[in-house]
Order: sequence, then structure tokens, then C-alpha cells
Amino acid sequence: MWFRNIRLFELVESFDLDAEQLHDALAADRFTPCGGLQLESTGWVSPLGPDHDQLTHAANGCIMVCMRREERVLPAAVVREALADKVRQIEAAESRQVRRKEQQKLKDDIVHELLPKAFTRSSHLYAYIDPANRWLVVDAAAAKKAEDLVGLLRESLGSLRARPVDVQQSPVALMTAWLNEGPPTGFALGDECELREPVEGGGVVRCRNQELQADEVLNHLAAGKLVTKLAVSWDERLSCVLADDLGIKRLRFLDLVMDEAADVAADDAVARFDADFALLSLELARFFPRWLDAFGGPATD
Repeated sequence: MWFRNIRLFELVESFDLDAEQLHDALAADRFTPCGGLQLESTGWVSPLGPDHDQLTHAANGCIMVCMRREERVLPAAVVREALADKVRQIEAAESRQVRRKEQQKLKDDIVHELLPKAFTRSSHLYAYIDPANRWLVVDAAAAKKAEDLVGLLRESLGSLRARPVDVQQSPVALMTAWLNEGPPTGFALGDECELREPVEGGGVVRCRNQELQADEVLNHLAAGKLVTKLAVSWDERLSCVLADDLGIKRLRFLDLVMDEAADVAADDAVARFDADFALLSLELARFFPRWLDAFGGPATD
């Protein structure tokens, strides 16, 4: 359950529900599989897995939730092929051309016929609420996916004043300066970055497994490119790629943290989940303020 990506939201108001109260609020939107003609279904499931009923899990003062989305897989190519066969049959039998409007009606009929037979695929999105720090932490690489979870949480709770974190200074300007002059105290450069020309349609350079302060990289900065993604490590405890939209990607906890996790005795899967979640939330609660401070601190209204 170690998070791999982060989209961080600020809770504008205090969050006063405990794990049991939050479970009760989520229960009305518990996940149910797709119906016969349903394209997708979204709802809450237990963070501990399918063998558990509780929709929340608390550790270290934080509350974990999990959203499941199930989608029916009906490839467009299958629909097109079935439609083409149907059109050929009609045109051969009735000696006439099937017009576009009629084809659309036939396509709708084919979709309704095939949809109940289509396979389904599921995805799970985890998040946790940190009431003490007023954070909602979502394990998502894409902002849209994170917003989907926040939207469902708002529906379940009736209201949730949460907004993506913002900072006072430009991440692009600061990361570009870090690449030129070195990162702030506690941070170290990794081996990956993305550089872009600050014009529409400008060039993009992506570096991986690269010494970032080598001349071949710095020459791109001298030519006017700016840093939009930058790999860093922090306090020898975690590494990640920071993005200009304040997304955190490819998050990885380093040996110091993983050794601590391994030292915690856990008799079963639930105890292991509990211990890992507590350590995850503790490490991120230490990291987030340093990360935001590195970008000039949280934005003020």
C-alpha cells in the first residue's frame, strides 16, 4: 500500500469525522459492479481488500479510503466490424444504401446488444485524510483521477471544502534555479529531468540516468529551456520526481524507511498494512512542509 504518486489537497475546514463516522458516510456509495447496460460503476471499497467490509482504516491519526472503478471494455473496432457486417446485410437484402442516421441507430443497437457480454476491468485509487494537518493525500499521477476521488468524497459527505495545494513561487523558476545552483538544504538532485522551451510548441528534452549538472544538460538551460520535472531525494528517506503542476511522481521510500518498516513486527496482513500506513503517513507529514517551503511556502488566499 506504499503510495507511488501524490496529489495533495488542502482541507479548508477542519475534518471532524472519525473512521467509523466516515465509514457510515461512505456506505451509501459503496461499490456495486456494473449492471448489464452500465458503462462504468464507481464506489467505495475497503482499503484492506475484498475480504473486509470496513470502508475506512485508521492509523497514526489518519484515515485511509479506497475508490474502485469498474469499466466495461467494448473495443471500438469490434463495434465497427459488427456495424459494417450489419450494413452489408441490409444493403444486399434490400438493394439500397444505409444512410448515416440509420447507421447511428444500428450502432446504438449493437452497443446495447454487446455491452452485457463485454469484459470488465477494475482500478483502485487510494487516499487518506490527515485531519491534524488538514490534508487529503491521493495516490494518483493524473490530476483528473485525483479530482474524481475528491468529487465522490464530496458526494458521500454532502460537502468537502478541499482544493489542490498551491505555492507562493513558481515551481518552474525554482527547479530551474536548483539545477543551476543546487537544491535547497535537505534535498539532493536525482538523475532525471524534463526541460522545455517557454514558447508554444517549443522543444522538449527529457533526461534519464543522467548527471543533471553535466555540461550537456546545463547547456540547455543556457539556451533558455526551463525545468518542468525534476528528480530529487529528500533527507535520504525518499526520492521522487517533482512536477511543475505540484504533482509528485515515482515516489519511492529509501532504505532508511524500508528498514524501519521491516523492523516492525506484523503477525498478519492487516497488521502489516497498519504498520506500513502509519509509517507512510508519518514520513509524508514530515516531507510535505519541507517540499512546500522549498517552493516558497503554501499560497495564501
